[in-house]
Amino acid sequence: MEAVRSLSTVALPSLITAHFSKPIFTIPLTHKKTNLTRFPKTKLNKFNAISPSISTQPEAAEIETGNLDHEEEKFDWFSHWYPLMPVCDLDKRAPHGMKVLGLDVVVWWDKNENAWKVFDDRCPHRLAPLSEGRIDQWGRLQCVYHGWCFNGSGDCKLIPQAPLDGPPIHSFPKACVAVYPSTVQNGIVWFWPNADPQYKDILTKKKPPYIPELDDPSFFGTTFFARDIPYGYEILVENLMDPSHVPYAHHGIMSIAPQPR
Repeated sequence: MEAVRSLSTVALPSLITAHFSKPIFTIPLTHKKTNLTRFPKTKLNKFNAISPSISTQPEAAEIETGNLDHEEEKFDWFSHWYPLMPVCDLDKRAPHGMKVLGLDVVVWWDKNENAWKVFDDRCPHRLAPLSEGRIDQWGRLQCVYHGWCFNGSGDCKLIPQAPLDGPPIHSFPKACVAVYPSTVQNGIVWFWPNADPQYKDILTKKKPPYIPELDDPSFFGTTFFARDIPYGYEILVENLMDPSHVPYAHHGIMSIAPQPR
């Protein structure tokens, strides 16, 4: 029991002073700039106070930690409308394939609904590009590989190799094509790059950005053109979207007006 008592004995302040020539902690009364390295906020909550005699201010620590839980909102590239191509560059007699945001899509004219449609450019049968197919006499998009035909809703309406008295083809989801929401505005075909069914009616909730000058007849000399450029958006913005190079540029579709002489 004597050994236990000796371990719990508290040393007198005079003994501590004798072993240390300088105090362990100093609390300056005035603000002083230091050259200490500042750690990121994410690491501040990993340090514990060494001595209980210094106040750790738990209220401030809780506030600082709480801010770390709210991360900065990230930009969702696939939750916005994007321009595909001017209508004047599209041919209603044939499908058009293109790549946008890494997605291979096909744009084609559905004469039954009098609307431009944007599909995933892959036939569900053997993943052949639908953009290499054709529009059949009934106004359906037909795959060039085995002749599968799809209507404007992406439903498979015909498989030439299937028996005519068989079950309805469109009742099988794996036989249908993914359809992207699309619309025409300012003479441009826009699409929403997410084929999830929850975005089917996204146009009623969120519309593409409107450019009134493009619908204004007094806005003279407007010329549309679309080109496939094999590099990222950062170079596009730096070189082609610079107002000093292009007089009028909107949302990746460049509109060039001739300058008055």
